[in-house]
Amino acid sequence: MPLFDVLWAMLWFFLFIVWIWLLITIFIDIFRSDMSGWAKAGWVLFVIILPFLGVLVYVIVNGSKMQERRTQDYTNAQQAQEQYIQSVASSASPADQLEKLKKLHDQGVLSDEEFAAQKQKVLNS
Repeated sequence: MPLFDVLWAMLWFFLFIVWIWLLITIFIDIFRSDMSGWAKAGWVLFVIILPFLGVLVYVIVNGSKMQERRTQDYTNAQQAQEQYIQSVASSASPADQLEKLKKLHDQGVLSDEEFAAQKQKVLNS
């Protein structure tokens, strides 16, 4: 098998994978959209019966909405992650933190200057 045939087969295989990915993305967006059930069924049939034309028309008609939905999903996921991190990270109240600092100061782990600086940091936050 000549090298050109191998490269040609690899190109077609790559394009096939891209096509499958595009179809999956389109179907996911169809079912996640706020269209009526009949509109969803119509788009699915259009994409199945005339795949190239169906995908092209769907991307032209709903491309900006697809991008908005993906951006909104990403933003929601990011906010949920940040809220979770905040809830886990800030479980100790300032009074608890000051108590821990006082214990460390009493044990001699923190000097007077370090204790004052850390105390000010806790009180400012």
